[in-house]
Amino acid sequence: MFNKFLIGLLIVILSYIGWVLWGNPKPDLSHLPNHDVKIVTVTGGLEYPWGMDFLPNGDILLSEREGRLRIIRRGVLDPRPIDGLPDNIYVAGQGGLLDVAVHPAFEHNQRVYFSYAGSGEGGAGTEVAYGRLNGQRLEDVTVIFRVFPKNAGEHHYGSRLLFDRDGYLYITLGDRYHGLNQAQDLSDHLGSIIRLHDDGRVPEDNPFVGQAGKKPEIYAYGVRNSQGIALRPSNGAVWYHEHGPKGGDEVNILAKGANYGWPAITYGIDYSGIPITDKTEAPGMEQPVVYWNPSIAPSGMAFYSGDAFSAWQGDLFVGALAHRHLRRLKLEGDEVVEQSVLLVDLDARIRDVTSGPDGYLYVLVDSHEGQLLRLEPK
Repeated sequence: MFNKFLIGLLIVILSYIGWVLWGNPKPDLSHLPNHDVKIVTVTGGLEYPWGMDFLPNGDILLSEREGRLRIIRRGVLDPRPIDGLPDNIYVAGQGGLLDVAVHPAFEHNQRVYFSYAGSGEGGAGTEVAYGRLNGQRLEDVTVIFRVFPKNAGEHHYGSRLLFDRDGYLYITLGDRYHGLNQAQDLSDHLGSIIRLHDDGRVPEDNPFVGQAGKKPEIYAYGVRNSQGIALRPSNGAVWYHEHGPKGGDEVNILAKGANYGWPAITYGIDYSGIPITDKTEAPGMEQPVVYWNPSIAPSGMAFYSGDAFSAWQGDLFVGALAHRHLRRLKLEGDEVVEQSVLLVDLDARIRDVTSGPDGYLYVLVDSHEGQLLRLEPK
């Protein structure tokens, strides 16, 4: 047992040293078409913005990782954060206030959903809650999901939120970073994608309902750290992406009960250079639609469904953090047939992207001086 502990500690130390010294090699973007667009600053004054969603009247809700929920009303950022968030938001490492999602029936129930790293017994873990938006305050805040188990130290939280056409809520999670094998363990939530009713109840047709030792909230598993999920307008399919380690970022189509392989299969290696596995495929494990090697560090994802960029209808857009651009994926069916880049000259970490109701693309710049940008045709 002691030797196993020492080996594990050595791997952690080597991984950290490898990340500091080498990280991920920078991908060559020069061979990809670079789209030139008009960039409009909707607002600055944001501290590490993480997620966004539109209210039916066109106002925009924004989360800041430092633990604040903000709102842009009639194009102007309200200087006052929205009150009523839980008091156990854990702000450290990748933790903090994460995604925000407006309920599809907001005009009826005024519900706003948000995810965050919540502290509690054992450490911190992803939690999801909703509240009723009343002016500048969330009222009747209700926690509908808490990841099990919570953990001390660094780990991945995910975490994006998505409602599908049937009103189910999907929550993307991460593994425990160094406890990566938990992504293959159905007795806990780590390294999985969760599917719930909007009030937190578990759907009866979730794949592991009633199976001993398996968490019924899990819809799919074998996921390293997913920070992007999107609904495809053409057919209602749910797509998601996940961070690889050093290489091996993936885009996948979500399927009920599917195992996406982490860490049994991967196209990446550990930051230290030590192989995680010698397998990139295995029976019963899904293959990605596309993967990136070197990594682009994906965060945020959206299908474009507007009219402003007619040639981009149905294309998939992915924000890149470590290598600072917005990636466009042109699809034919479920196959990526072309990739191109935007915002390379901006040299900014793109944390989130969404297709706005006005037909434009909106992106969040991840920085202590963060911005919300609107992309328009030139």
